[in-house]
Amino acid sequence: MKHYNIVIIGGGPGGYEVAGRAAAAGSSVALFEKDYLGGTCLNRGCIPTKCMCAAAARILDIGSAGEFGIGVSEVKADYGQAKRRADGIVADLRSDISASLAGVEVINAEASLKGGGVVEAAGTEYSADTILIASGSRPAQLRCAGAEYAIDSDMLLASESLPAGPVAIVGGGVIGLEFASVLNAFGVDVTVFEYCKEVLPGVDAELAKRLRTSLSRRGVGFVLGAAVEEIGADRTVSYSTRKGKDTFAAGTVLAAVGRRPVLPQGLDAAGVRLDGRGFIAVAPATMATSAPGIYAAGDVNGLCMLAHAASAQAKVALGFSQSLSVVPAVVFTEPELATVGLTVEAARELYPQAMARKVPYAANGKALAEGHGSGLLKLVCDGDSGRILGCHVVGSHAADLVAEAAVVIAAGMTCGDLARVVHAHPSLSELLLAAL
Repeated sequence: MKHYNIVIIGGGPGGYEVAGRAAAAGSSVALFEKDYLGGTCLNRGCIPTKCMCAAAARILDIGSAGEFGIGVSEVKADYGQAKRRADGIVADLRSDISASLAGVEVINAEASLKGGGVVEAAGTEYSADTILIASGSRPAQLRCAGAEYAIDSDMLLASESLPAGPVAIVGGGVIGLEFASVLNAFGVDVTVFEYCKEVLPGVDAELAKRLRTSLSRRGVGFVLGAAVEEIGADRTVSYSTRKGKDTFAAGTVLAAVGRRPVLPQGLDAAGVRLDGRGFIAVAPATMATSAPGIYAAGDVNGLCMLAHAASAQAKVALGFSQSLSVVPAVVFTEPELATVGLTVEAARELYPQAMARKVPYAANGKALAEGHGSGLLKLVCDGDSGRILGCHVVGSHAADLVAEAAVVIAAGMTCGDLARVVHAHPSLSELLLAAL
């Protein structure tokens, strides 16, 4: 039986990044991946969707060219070409990952746990001092009659043609809104059905509403407080709201109702327990499971289902220096929505004097020059200490603005500290200064 210092199950961000680092530090490492390196993020998630989001942004920019004195007679959007471009980028990045794993034994097989620090794959057993489970997640299925008539995000991304419209998207979370934004830009009639009273539950409600309003102005339909009860063979969506029951005649139904963990076999034999939601239970500070020597990072533990969170958690699990206290999140719609730290409601539970300072993009010269004056930045601060606790942005380059805010929050900076930092003019970063 071959022995390794570290065995990693899963070749996504929670697996491959830390595998290369551990090997470079002198550990013997085996990485098991049954599919392609890169995991969901690279192959069926972050990267291909962001490629399509970028294509959608170009379509919208060209459509508004007249505002800048540029005449464009017709916009021809080729979804198939955009998809092929995305596939090429994914293939290139997959090769880059392979090159980064020098010193790591990559085994293209599905691994299962056997207990006692042993995993099995393709009939061969391997032992390890430490096992890291980073097996990721898959799209969750609808829980209603006729769920089999819906497609999921994996199916949509695999297609080189646009789905038959109208498209009903069940779920107004990150995945649902990103696809709504993309499909709308490509000319597809889209309606989003969200069970909660607002899209993006858990996100700053004011910004979520502003994003929904922006998408509505583009032609995306929304039905809030909607409980989808049945999908017919003809893709008719039957749903109910407080107003009563209704139907929607769709050509395609996209299920965007979250993700479920991909669990390796043998968890019981290894003594690895699940939590009440069906994810692997871990100690949040260490990613340790209930079984000695076994850790779980990324989507499989359900703590924070983001690619960069998976990478960070894996580093913590294997003892590398990494903070998990500040993790930004981005919705790559058009416009973007990004968030980091506490909302003002959450902040006030810990800091009674917490306040939100708002700055509209319309007050920023760079935003107006670029034709993106409809955004909003909200900075959450403690009124007593001045410490910056959160930042929430909807608008152009929201992700970049939140990146700076993440550093500020992680460093424990106050409004006064940030005010002393010179920012370029004109730039969107001045929105942060304007909020102080």
